[in-house]
Amino acid sequence: MKYKHIVQAAFLSRPNRFLAYAQYQGQQVICHVKNTGRCRELLLPGASIYLQHHPDAAQTGRKTEYSLICVEKHMAHGTELVNLDSQAPNLAAWEWLTARGFQVRREVVYGTSRFDLAFEEDGIPAFMEVKGVTLEQDGIARFPDAPTKRGVKHLQELEHAAAEGYRAYALFVIAMKGVRVFEANRATHPEFADALAHAAAHGVQILAYDCTVSPNSLMIDQPVPVNFRA
Repeated sequence: MKYKHIVQAAFLSRPNRFLAYAQYQGQQVICHVKNTGRCRELLLPGASIYLQHHPDAAQTGRKTEYSLICVEKHMAHGTELVNLDSQAPNLAAWEWLTARGFQVRREVVYGTSRFDLAFEEDGIPAFMEVKGVTLEQDGIARFPDAPTKRGVKHLQELEHAAAEGYRAYALFVIAMKGVRVFEANRATHPEFADALAHAAAHGVQILAYDCTVSPNSLMIDQPVPVNFRA
């Protein structure tokens, strides 16, 4: 997926989950944060960030002219871009599946859940729930960065779907390069870690992929091993 009107700025502060202040061309600007996660290890004062400028903000009724898209993170091997747009992994997954020839539907209801994607694989209906991952520690990508009862529910519904003969996938889109393994963040949400391991043992295919990230694009790239022993 690609963005238009990307500009570089410096992160200043984040007064709440939805808004941040940035320094751009010598002025302080306010921008919409398209990620309600904590992102404390990423959004540090002075961090280099990339914003999407919305030149039609006034005409379309937007409250801000800018959206925060990605941030530079200093990792052990060097600096990587991390995409913070929580809507991007879903769209990137849709593009990734479509490029492989699948006819993909979005926001499909099953039981009491609404899965991100649905398609047919070898003539068998399949559901896929997509989770964006931005938390990295020592080369390990982890999810979630805050407790998510909704995420647990999605895994349980995927289990039900698998038991009824559907293909069921949980896809973790790691919105950066430079990680060597993915695992559930047990320290933050033990229930999610247990649910992930249980789902994997009961018919749900757990996938993790990293991404190539540029200031104006995000594309799913290479598979990342999943560690269920965390």
